[in-house]
Amino acid sequence: MADAPQIPDEAEVRARWGSFAWTPENADKAREVVGRYPAGRQMSASLPLLDLAQRQVGAETNTQGWLPVPVIEYVARYLQMPYIRLYEVATFYTMFNMAPVGRYHVQVCGTTPCWLRGSDDVFAACKARGMKKGHTTADGLFTLTEVECMGNCANAPMVQINDDNYEDLDFESTTRILDALAKGETPKAGSQNPLRHTSEPEGEPTNLAAMETENHDYRGEWA
Repeated sequence: MADAPQIPDEAEVRARWGSFAWTPENADKAREVVGRYPAGRQMSASLPLLDLAQRQVGAETNTQGWLPVPVIEYVARYLQMPYIRLYEVATFYTMFNMAPVGRYHVQVCGTTPCWLRGSDDVFAACKARGMKKGHTTADGLFTLTEVECMGNCANAPMVQINDDNYEDLDFESTTRILDALAKGETPKAGSQNPLRHTSEPEGEPTNLAAMETENHDYRGEWA
């Protein structure tokens, strides 16, 4: 297992984030989100507002973002709910980072389907770039986390980096993606297998092939 994430000293965190408040743009977004729910049900906006707050922290730090305690407290006050209730939400969902991360949060799936399809090679490519599970590289660029299934089993092995999924990986394609990110480029997301577009079989479709070019009616053929 990876080492526990390193959270800065509380005094340092409060000095940096104690005055957190929405930017004007995010204040508009927050009002819009809360307005989707009936009066008195503003706690229903917990997930989108925590995500908004994490993204604002990320924009201010040039990272993927995280949720310092004062930021969670701010959102709790905004939603008029107890801090502990919102903290429970933030710590339950792995989409929220409870400690600082790098510019790119590399989340590698190590669950059985990805492992059988070569996730060890993905981890090896990360290690070759100086990455270690649960840590951020010295240049602040990458944070590596091993995660459980993210639902891309048909395209295993896969990795999520910030908001994008990269699938059908091996050592070389993972290295290529990481190199591109390090250069400030935007690598192609999705399947890295040139013989696949999404999660269909390699090459030609093997079933419902006529649907590739038209809305074909198979009912007569199935009778």
